[in-house]
Amino acid sequence: MKKLLCAAGLGLALAASSVAAQAADKIAVVNVSSIFQQMPQRATVARQLENEFKGRATDLQTQERALQAQMQNFQRNASTMKASDRARTEKDLMAQRESFSEKAQAFEQDNRRRQTEERNKLLSRIQDAVKKVAGSEGYDVVIDSNAVAYAADAKDITADVLKQVK
Repeated sequence: MKKLLCAAGLGLALAASSVAAQAADKIAVVNVSSIFQQMPQRATVARQLENEFKGRATDLQTQERALQAQMQNFQRNASTMKASDRARTEKDLMAQRESFSEKAQAFEQDNRRRQTEERNKLLSRIQDAVKKVAGSEGYDVVIDSNAVAYAADAKDITADVLKQVK
């Protein structure tokens, strides 16, 4: 009985190593971050986003400079102001600073959200290109090269995918 189990175990081990060897032939790696950096569409998207947020950024910069000037003026003149004027001006400045802070935070959130949306669109194009290259070349598994510690026989399809996305 032990010999039968040992023989069956040996047979399974050999079959598993044979399957692993066959699977290794159908594995490729791709450097997604390299493709993303080299995409010509990336620069176009960056310019579009810059133009989209340019007006709001300029307004915020202008508002910030005005607020800083008012605060400096208040600091210079605070000692010569009446207590009631000083309290009112200080309250006004605090309200303006709070308003500016809220606008700046909303701007950052909107900007970050749009950048994420556009990055995801580009990554989706890369993923579609990876699927197309893998399908045409018969790969079963494609792994990001940054996630692989070692791959001796894996084919690097980064150049092929980059051609697809350009």
